[in-house]
This record gives sequence, C-alpha cells and structure tokens, in this order.
Amino acid sequence: MRKTLYLKFILAYIIFGFFGFVVVATFVSSMTKEHLQREKAEALYREAILIANTYATDLYNNETSLETVKKQIDALDTFFSAAVWIINPSGLMILDSRNPIDLETEVFVADFDPSIMAGSHYVIGTFFDIFDEDYISVLAPIASDFKINGYVALHYSIKNIATSADALLNISYLMLVILFLLSLIILIFFTEMVYRPLRKITVATEQYADGNMHYEFSVDSEDEMGYLAASLSYMASEIARAGDDQKKFVANVSHDFRSPLTSIRGYLEAMRDGTVPPEMYEKYIDILTNETDRLIKLTNSLLTLNNLNMRGMFLDKSSFDVNNIIRNTAVSFEGTCRKKKIAIELLLTDSITVYADMDKIQQVLYNLLDNAIKFSPTDSIIKIETTEKHNKIFVSIKDNGAGIPKNELKFIFDRFFKSDSSRGRDRRGTGLGLAIVKEIINSHNENINVISTEGIGSEFIFSLPVTDEGEGD
Repeated sequence: MRKTLYLKFILAYIIFGFFGFVVVATFVSSMTKEHLQREKAEALYREAILIANTYATDLYNNETSLETVKKQIDALDTFFSAAVWIINPSGLMILDSRNPIDLETEVFVADFDPSIMAGSHYVIGTFFDIFDEDYISVLAPIASDFKINGYVALHYSIKNIATSADALLNISYLMLVILFLLSLIILIFFTEMVYRPLRKITVATEQYADGNMHYEFSVDSEDEMGYLAASLSYMASEIARAGDDQKKFVANVSHDFRSPLTSIRGYLEAMRDGTVPPEMYEKYIDILTNETDRLIKLTNSLLTLNNLNMRGMFLDKSSFDVNNIIRNTAVSFEGTCRKKKIAIELLLTDSITVYADMDKIQQVLYNLLDNAIKFSPTDSIIKIETTEKHNKIFVSIKDNGAGIPKNELKFIFDRFFKSDSSRGRDRRGTGLGLAIVKEIINSHNENINVISTEGIGSEFIFSLPVTDEGEGD
C-alpha cells in the first residue's frame, strides 16, 4: 500500500473542494444572477401594469394632475429603486421620476419602439441608448377605449442585481467552506476506522510473508475490518502452530526412529564382531525384534493417520455389538495389566448394536485403553462403561492416572502432541494415538470429549450411533 491509498483519498478530498468552488463560481453564480433578474423583472412588470391601470390612466383621462402622479411615481421610485417613466407612443417623455416636471422642454426617446418587448416582458440593455449602463426595463401599455395612449416604463440597474447576486454567492461560498470543513469528519473517520486498521493488517501480512508467523497485532473494531484482522491473526497463529507441530513431529519421529535403529545397529555389529557370543544370539534377536516392532508401529501409525485424513475415506460400516468389541479389546491387554497389577472393570449395558466401521472402532478402543494403562499407577482400576441415550451409545474409558494439565487439554488430540507431564512415562509414544482416535470418530460424524483432573485421572467419552432399522450388513 505504501500510503498510496491514503494519498489518493486526500487527493480526492482536495479535488472535491476545488470543483465545489468552481461550480459555485460558475454555474451557481450564473444561475443566481439569472434568477434574480427574472424575479426582479416580474416584480417590476407587475408594478408597471398597476401604475398603467391607475395613475397613468387617470392622467390620460384628465382625472388627476401631473403633480399628483409625479408624487406617486417618485414614491414608487424610492421604494423600488427603479426609474419610473410615462411616455407617449411616439417616445415623448411625459413624466420621469428622476427629473422634475418641465413642460417647456420636450424629451424624446429616440427610435422608441415598443415591439422590442415582443416575446418577453422585459429587456436588458441601455434602452435605446438612453443609459450609460445596462438596466432591466419593462413596459406596460396605458390603454383606454381600446386605444394605447402611452406606456409606463420601469428601469432597474443591473449593478444592483450584481450586488445582490454577490451577497448570495458569498453565502454560498461560506456554506461551501463549512461543508468542506465538516467533510473533514469523513476523512478523520476514514483515517481512524479504515486506514489505520488496514495499515496494521498490511504490516502484519508483510511480517507473515517474511515468515514471522508469531507476529501479533490487534484491531479494536467489531466491524468487517476487525473481523478481517482477527481472521488473519487466527490464520497466522494456526500456521505458526502447524509449523511448530511439524518441527516437533520431525524431532519426535527422528528420535523415535533413531533410538531403535541405533540399538539394532549396535547389537548387529556386536554379533558380527563376536562381542556377543553365539549362545546369547536368541536373547539379542528378541531385543532386535522388539525394536523392529517399535518401528513398524510408528510407521503404521503415520500411514493410518495419513489415510484417515484423506477426503472420501472409505468406512466399512456394519452392525455389531459394541460390548463384544470392548470385551475383546480388554482381553488383549490381560498380560500388560497383570504385570502392572491393573484391573479393568466393565460396566456394560445390555447388548447394543451400533452401525460403524468395526475395525476402526476397535482401534479407537485399543488406543484409548493403551493410553489409560500406560499412565495408570500400579494397583489401580480402569473403568469402561457404556450408556445409551437419545439413540446413541456413549463409551467411557476412565483411569486413575496423573491426569492432564488444564492448559494442555485443548491440545491432546493434536498430532504429535505429548504432554510434558507424560514424557517421562511415554518414551515409546509418538503423540499420534489420540490424533488417530479423533480422526476415526470424526469420520463417523460423532464426537469425543475428555474430562481430566491432575492427580485424579482422565475420562475419555465418545459416541456411536445405535443401529437404525434397515441398516446392517
């Protein structure tokens, strides 16, 4: 962005102000003058008709004197600031509000022609070169017995119109300045609500592009900008965590592969160079077999997790009694439990048929029970319980182990995660067992939860659908 967006907005703001003044100075100025001229002309014309129909008609009908009419038009001149004339059709000036009555001297309007008003009730100009500047002039006929005896003419200076127009324009300019200043609110709003948050987001994206996924920022806003910032921050944290998980995975897997491989190589070299006598071969072959099994288990776990993550994973669903699977899985740990003096207590409901992938559910039970045994102390009890609710079966595996720290509970189903408190006991684990469990249960569109308290133990609970009618093998 490099401040370009902000500069563009400032430039648009300045252009808006400039064109605002240009419009007022040209179009508004012209329109204001035309409006004032038209309005003044209409007012003068109405007054000219009124004079023509009263004072002037009375004058031509000898019903009033020149002096009386002169006083009336002088008053109107003062009121309207307009010269008032009464002239004959030939152009002879009868009365002029701006000059005294002079019967000795005749004043003519040269080339006077009333037809100049054809199509309009006013003209702008010097009125047959009588004036030295432009005036608005209107004519109203003085008629009697269907005969035009003369005309009433009113003249108003254009300078007065210009003065009034300038006063109105000054108001327009003032309003424009006020509007321009008030529009600064938009600029301030844009700066605080859009530009600054967008700038923070841009800086953050630059940091993320450079690989700094741990860069933190915040935008205090509840609108789309705040949502965008929160989403970007969350995305970066997830990518950072995925990167950390990958590094942790590489470290864990490297260690778990290196340890058995080192043992295998050491024992093989000892057997080859005679350090181990032939009569001890069977003992060390058993050790090599165990180490090989570790590698196979790790490899199989990785392959299983990879297959589970593939979209459209095939589930070989069928109807089976989940209690039988639980019993069979518990029996497979009989030897391990005997060595650690651990008892497995089964609290199973009546025979319940579920519809799921039997092999994968057996793997879930195996991984959870293996975990429970691994972290349970000697002379303890592991409880496996089934409960039916709302057309689902809930399977619970509860141990009396060390428990899981509260701050680690949300990570236990993450791949490669190994609790700090379990590392001393789980030297052979890779942190994939619970991740596999989670993927299998999710693939069945079911849920798995954990309840754990440090020093008391942990309980894993997952759900399975009870067989509906029509489902089965």
